[in-house]
Amino acid sequence: MTSFVIEPQKPGDAAAIEAMLDASFGIGRRVKTSYRLREREEAAEGLSFVARDAAGVLVGAISFWHLRIGGDRVAALLLGPLAVHPGHQNQGIGLALMKHGLAAARVLGHGLVILVGDAPYYARVGFQPVPEGQMMMPGPVDLRRLLALELKPGTLAHAQGLILPPHRVI
Repeated sequence: MTSFVIEPQKPGDAAAIEAMLDASFGIGRRVKTSYRLREREEAAEGLSFVARDAAGVLVGAISFWHLRIGGDRVAALLLGPLAVHPGHQNQGIGLALMKHGLAAARVLGHGLVILVGDAPYYARVGFQPVPEGQMMMPGPVDLRRLLALELKPGTLAHAQGLILPPHRVI
């Protein structure tokens, strides 16, 4: 098992993160709807983290992004990308990054986090499928993989409609 530390992402980490994301997900990742929601956006302040091994090599990363949901524009965060370098997977790094990032989001007062992903994996930190028909995403997405985690009770019930980046108007 690899020992690692989690720390805030630094500007100099960007190239290593992009290379790791390409190795983990391939270059086709950039056309997915969740990536399109992040285009021309800045990650939520204080919510981008990396994991480094004992030698200081970047082995994982996570970021969160601001979103608005529906006509009443409920604020939410989009988790992702979450990636662990292929040579360091299945060692608890991804789970530790999620727990760390979600704890930081709670401290910062965020109420809801959504993502598109594998339900059994993300259920380990409390994510559940969004009720059918409650939210829509622009572009192609398997809505059965749309998951949510309330950081403040009751926020999910108010988040209904189209998911968009904060600068987009419905």
